[in-house]
Order: sequence, then C-alpha cells, then structure tokens
Amino acid sequence: MGVTCVCQLPVLEGKSVQQTVDQLHKKLEQLGAVRQGSFYVDCETYHATGNASGQPSKLLYVMHNSETPLSCLALFEGGPYLIADANFDVLMVKLKSHFQNSKGHKVESRGARYRFCDFLIKIGTVTTSSTTRGISVEVEYCACVVPGDCWNLMKEFMQSFLGSNVPELPSVFSSKPEALFSPADCMDTMSQYLEVFNKVRKQQVLPGNSVR
Repeated sequence: MGVTCVCQLPVLEGKSVQQTVDQLHKKLEQLGAVRQGSFYVDCETYHATGNASGQPSKLLYVMHNSETPLSCLALFEGGPYLIADANFDVLMVKLKSHFQNSKGHKVESRGARYRFCDFLIKIGTVTTSSTTRGISVEVEYCACVVPGDCWNLMKEFMQSFLGSNVPELPSVFSSKPEALFSPADCMDTMSQYLEVFNKVRKQQVLPGNSVR
C-alpha cells in the first residue's frame, strides 16, 4: 500500500459525467496506462435513535472498498472509527433500535482501475439513489509510504491527465508528512472518499447527468 490521494473532478463544460469519464480513460490510455479491472467504494449513513440529551446525534458511516473485501470501516462523524469484519452490516441490522439507516443516503463510486508504472489510478462515477452525481479520482503512488516525499511527484503525474484540476495538498499529507503510511491508513483513504461523497451530496443535479 502506498500514499493515496482522492479528489472530486468537475464535469467538463458542455459534457456529461460519462463523457468526462470517457475522456479521462482516453488520456490515461494515451499515457500508457493499462486497465486492470474495476473497483467500488460505497457508504451507508446511519443516525442514532433515542437521543435523550437533545443534542444533534453524530452520524455513523459504514464504508466498503473493493480493495479490502474482507473488512469495512465504521466511522463516526468527527471520530472515532473502527475497522471491522465485512459482516458488520448484519450487526447494524440487529442494532436498528439504536441506529437507523438514513434511506436514500447511500453513496457509491464505481469505475475503472488503471495501472501506470508505480501509480494506481481509479476513475469512479459517483451515484446516489441511482442518480449520477459526480466523478471521483483516486491516485495511489505504490512506491512510497512517506507522504512528504512524494506529493510533488504525484501532483506532476495528476497534471498529465487532470490538467489544472489537481487538488490542493490533502489534509492527511499536511498532518503527517513524515509519518509512514501503513495498512491502517486505509482509514485516511476512506476519509478522503467520505469528504468527496459529502460534497457530491450537496450538488445540484442537472439534465443529462451533469452536475454543477
């Protein structure tokens, strides 16, 4: 596992989400990237029931990633988090008297997975309630586990197919630039996806599956 950056990509002017995704695929293939199957990341939202304090309840997000099929991430809004067995969803059903699934709030990103030298790239179409809402881009630099040592290289690579849409330095990079990424840091990757999902939820849906 290397250092990972996840960002939201705006839809190209005059294009639909799918047309923008197809153009990204074409750019990656022109660079020499090889398609290696597909991926998905999803997120279910739960809210606590029976809050006697009168304070707003923290949301609980349960997330899955095809890269880690035997586990999932349960993340409270603002922390803490738990890496759990994939059957955690079954437990949530049994806890329905304490946590209710927020219907219509499931968000997922699905798409193609590419490999280019030491980079793993995932271009996903983000949907909620079967409606296309946006585009996610995940770039992992597999040859390095120190965020501070590889951001400039990752930024330069992303510019080759994202142009000026390269994101600012992710918070996980600035918070621990010299720390080592480890399997436990899948939480950081999923947190970046959650940030993208929350932004996409707030976007206005336009005709033709484009978003503003």
